[in-house]
Amino acid sequence: MLIQHLALHLPAFLASGPVDNPAPASPITGNGVDLLISYAKYGALAACALTGVISGGMIAFGQMSNRPDAGDRGKRALIWALVGAAVVAIAIPTLNTIFGSA
Repeated sequence: MLIQHLALHLPAFLASGPVDNPAPASPITGNGVDLLISYAKYGALAACALTGVISGGMIAFGQMSNRPDAGDRGKRALIWALVGAAVVAIAIPTLNTIFGSA
C-alpha cells in the first residue's frame, strides 16, 4: 500500500521543483508580548533608579558616620545601578540590530 502510494505521487513531487525557503517569522507577535516586555523594562529601570537613590543615601551615611565601608558599598552600588540601567536601555535595540542583520 505504501509503495503504491509512493509510486503514484513521487513523480509529481519530483517535478514540482525546489521546496520554498520562507523568511523567519515571529510566532509571538502582538500587543500582549510588547506590553509584557515594556512592563519588564519599566520594572528593571525602576529597580535601577531605586538602587541609585538608596546608594546615594549609603554614600552620604558612610561619609558622615564612622562607617567608611557603607560609603564604599554605596559607591559600588551606584556604579552597578548605572550599568544596569544602561544594559536595560540598550538590550532591545542591540538585539534588534544583531538579528536584523542576519
